[in-house]
Amino acid sequence: MKEYLELRFPLGSDMMTTVRLATGGVCSRAGLDLDASEDCKVCVTESLLLLGHSGYRGARMRFSDDGGLRVEILGESRGSAAPSSEDEISYALLSALADVEFERADGALSSVKFTFGKK
Repeated sequence: MKEYLELRFPLGSDMMTTVRLATGGVCSRAGLDLDASEDCKVCVTESLLLLGHSGYRGARMRFSDDGGLRVEILGESRGSAAPSSEDEISYALLSALADVEFERADGALSSVKFTFGKK
């Protein structure tokens, strides 16, 4: 498995633009077309929002080549949860755009994993 990039950052609205730009760069490097790249950036954003709503203050993202661009997003530094009615929309959107895996720990979402451009 070829590693592209690993990032660790605090979850906050001020980091979303940076994370989306990094995601776009990795998508380009992995050879994804524009539509798949945009879908991947939406999935990254929604995953981070869900982790934030689950009470995480930080995240670790790993991009790798697993027959396609594999994205793993793990929550770090869990605090108090702030559930949102938007979570259902985020789950539905993620499920519609990618073959996604949700992992839970202590009853809360702890990681999201998905692959784009699988061959």
